[in-house]
Amino acid sequence: MKESKFVFFLLFITATFYVNDVKSQEYKHEAGGALGTSFYLGDANKTKFYQYPGFAGGALYRYNINFHWAVKANLLAGTVSGNTTGANNVFPLAQEASFSRTFIDLGGQIEFNFLPFSDKFSYRDAKPYTPYIFTGAGTTFATGNNLFLNANIPIGIGFKYKIKERLNIGLEFSMRKLFRDDFDVTEKNADWDLEAPYGIKSSILKNQDWYSLTMIFLTWDFGIRHDPCCE
Repeated sequence: MKESKFVFFLLFITATFYVNDVKSQEYKHEAGGALGTSFYLGDANKTKFYQYPGFAGGALYRYNINFHWAVKANLLAGTVSGNTTGANNVFPLAQEASFSRTFIDLGGQIEFNFLPFSDKFSYRDAKPYTPYIFTGAGTTFATGNNLFLNANIPIGIGFKYKIKERLNIGLEFSMRKLFRDDFDVTEKNADWDLEAPYGIKSSILKNQDWYSLTMIFLTWDFGIRHDPCCE
């Protein structure tokens, strides 16, 4: 009985601080754009970051729950490409392949700020900058004769800074895990392609393709919380 009361007390204290923290944020929303670069990891490129980099850009929206937590939605587009020529991989019968795709990424993430993020509320030890981490879920669509549509899981890190009131700039790096192995196959080949280059079919945890985004974003705060300190 004593243990259950203690657990209830801890939950109550945690909830109280959470509610107070939610109400301490000045602005609820952010919206803006992002520009950057993208690259692919898969059978044509196992380990080299930023090999054949492409262009990426799009729009994002962020809902600030409190100083430490935010929820973000993004609509991004970019290009990725790959080429097995000169790669360390040796494929059966010395086969080679190359590809190029344009992709669209629609997704949502939850972010955790390591520092309480705000350019005000110094009495709460808030800072106008913070590193953060994020993860979530999304959908990737890519062009080509072999159209690609699949779920992705983003895992990333970032840093954001308030340039001035209501204006934010940030940089983030993320890896997007896919659950198919034919992101690097724009045209299906009956004899050989990069979906199963060694004749071994992939599974949900084996031989899946990835792509990465490195983005600089600029956002504008809006949706002020009325009397944010005391409501």
